[in-house]
Amino acid sequence: MQETGARPKTVVVDLGYRGVDALNEGVQIIHRGKHKSLTAHQRKLLKRRQSIEPVIGHLKADHRMDRCWYKGQDGDALRTVLSAVGFNLRWLLRKIIEKGIAFFCACLFMLRQALNDLSTARPQHGITA
Repeated sequence: MQETGARPKTVVVDLGYRGVDALNEGVQIIHRGKHKSLTAHQRKLLKRRQSIEPVIGHLKADHRMDRCWYKGQDGDALRTVLSAVGFNLRWLLRKIIEKGIAFFCACLFMLRQALNDLSTARPQHGITA
């Protein structure tokens, strides 16, 4: 956001940001320390942030995102995408184990059938082969 010059209007942060309201004029800072003065929508935003924090912690611990060894912004973006792919693959494997391999094979068969149906359909553009 530094390069774009855009500034956020609302920021949901942890308790480490207490007392920095005066330093950030025009930005509404929401944290758990202001819980009694928050509106219902702000409490919902705070709960959403608190539900995401464990996922970030697992990415740092399980997928070694505590330190990025790749160079530059492209390396940071690549590391983030690859970690998300690894996280989703682990989730998918857990679901396959939970539901059973037969369920997974049935889903793959249905996907294959759908792809075959799409490939055999003729385009309606008036172009003939």
